[in-house]
Amino acid sequence: MAEQKKVQEQDVNQLRQVRREKLADLQASGNDPFVITKYDVTHHSMDIKDHFEEMEGKDVAIAGRIMSKRVMGKASFCNVQDLQGNIQSYVARDNIGEEAYKAFKKMDIGDIVGIKGDVFRTKMGEISIHAQEVTLLSKSLQILPEKFHGLTNTDLRYRQRYVDLIMNPDVKDTFIKRSKILSAIRKYLDGQGFMEVETPILVSNAGGAAARPFETHFNALNEDFKLRISLELYLKRLIVGGMERVYEIGRVFRNEGLDTRHNPEFTLMELYQAYTDYNGMMDLTENLYRFVAQEVLGTTKITYGGVEMDLGKPFERITMVDAVKKYTGIDWNEVTTLKEARRLAKEHKVEFEERHKKGDILSLFFEAFVEEHLIQPTFVMDHPIEISPLTKKKPENPEYTERFEFFMNGWEMANAYSELNDPIDQRARFKAQEELLAQGDEEANTTDEDFLNALEIGMPPTGGIGFGIDRMCMLLTDSAAIRDVLLFPTMKSMGAAKNEANNAAQTTPVAAKVVVPVEETAAPAKVEIDFSNVEVEPLFEDMVDFDTFSKSDFRAVKVKECEAVPKSKKLLKFVLDDGSGVDRVILSGIHDYYEPEFLVGKTLLAITNLPPRKMMGIDSCGMIISATHLVEGREGLNVLILDDKIPAGAKLY
Repeated sequence: MAEQKKVQEQDVNQLRQVRREKLADLQASGNDPFVITKYDVTHHSMDIKDHFEEMEGKDVAIAGRIMSKRVMGKASFCNVQDLQGNIQSYVARDNIGEEAYKAFKKMDIGDIVGIKGDVFRTKMGEISIHAQEVTLLSKSLQILPEKFHGLTNTDLRYRQRYVDLIMNPDVKDTFIKRSKILSAIRKYLDGQGFMEVETPILVSNAGGAAARPFETHFNALNEDFKLRISLELYLKRLIVGGMERVYEIGRVFRNEGLDTRHNPEFTLMELYQAYTDYNGMMDLTENLYRFVAQEVLGTTKITYGGVEMDLGKPFERITMVDAVKKYTGIDWNEVTTLKEARRLAKEHKVEFEERHKKGDILSLFFEAFVEEHLIQPTFVMDHPIEISPLTKKKPENPEYTERFEFFMNGWEMANAYSELNDPIDQRARFKAQEELLAQGDEEANTTDEDFLNALEIGMPPTGGIGFGIDRMCMLLTDSAAIRDVLLFPTMKSMGAAKNEANNAAQTTPVAAKVVVPVEETAAPAKVEIDFSNVEVEPLFEDMVDFDTFSKSDFRAVKVKECEAVPKSKKLLKFVLDDGSGVDRVILSGIHDYYEPEFLVGKTLLAITNLPPRKMMGIDSCGMIISATHLVEGREGLNVLILDDKIPAGAKLY
């Protein structure tokens, strides 16, 4: 297998070298394609195909990438892909001339060309262009993935999205739909009298959400800044300033893990409307989602993962207390003390922390027992005050707030408030948040004095909402992961040379290999790796004595599923095939080093006979084996990834 891969790499390198030689010949003969600065395109492929009756016989000029080519003596066919799709071109020597035809025959798959000719239909019935002139506009020096299998490596698809867009038409369609979704949102809000604005990304105080910020340094002012985690506090300042309806669609940044629904930078839309409350935000959300689905998909019924969701029906509205009662039988109105809430949590195996109050525990119950059931569009209302620091209290019950979260497919899609406009109450809430920060909650807010000053100037009663645009795009395009709707998702750099990784098109994630740039034609350099600092990761040092360790059962396991553990920044949850026929669940604290999608399908090494250990409320039945090592004084970690030919359950001796 390794020998076959080596031969394939040699073949690819040879093909690349041939392409460079072709380019050198073109440049030597005065036909350098890279000196061309423009090409006048008159039509795209779908324009021609959709209007063939009126286009037949007319001259057109198209441009795009050669995706296939059949050379047959004096006449050839090629297929050209442009923005809208692809179209065939018939290229004959007698039409374009002998020299031009020789040049065409030397063109490669991936080259970008301009073709002028007339529209016709072949004897086989395919709409085509009869070429009169073929111009090489750009020479492709790389090799596109094999035609029939395409670009299937998920990790590589995200890293090289430009190739993904070329090889997978469905991917391009997803991002065209994403653009239309954003346009439809703007169209609806503009029609409702909202004004789009822009607010700072670099901020001194990152507030407005429960999230850990990224930090940076501004050299000119010699000050530390943060990247914003929400859009809220600046938009509310604009409401104070008299702009009654404002919204912003922009990137926000949260220093958290990566999984199928989370990326550290993502697109958020927040809007604020003076003189309304959270009921007004519910009406707006319902109408907005219907409008966008109809505008982009032509229907209010959408299907995600085979499940149909109907945006045309009135969205369900339920309080958090009633939702927990519906799915657990516990009436939180009857839970009067923190002691009682903790007892219930222990009985129902809901993990909580010492700092959590009664309302926090209600929220944990909701996450544990309710969220997964909220498939159809649902507004969950009236959250406890402990988890809603920027929200108005309910006048009739100050333990709860006028807040709702919008759910579909078991996901939170939006979060909305009757905004808190009492500066005295807001200061007290900020103080409570700072106490949580002192207790170790890295996602707690800090006091924003300028924002409090704005509230003291006076903010009218206001309704506000934040929409996760990426999740909305996932639902409306039936995309399985957030990375499928982000053109360039955040990826862990590959190899030890981080800067080189950003400038080189790497194809295989390398864990413990030092990357050494070499010339393409040079023989591979032998790299010496110092293993003197490598040590096996401590195996439950505080739990497993030598006698137990000596009896450890090391087995090969296949990763069936891998995902980040909610509320944990380090843990990944693995569902494994260990050869027994029963799925094995193991948690491993390696999220700092690996993204879950990369590990799916891999063959790993695990100890399978350790006693279950509860982590974040989940029984971890065994241990994934990895090695830790020091690199320039810092710890690195590499999971031991085995050859895929080793079957699940194979015992290691």
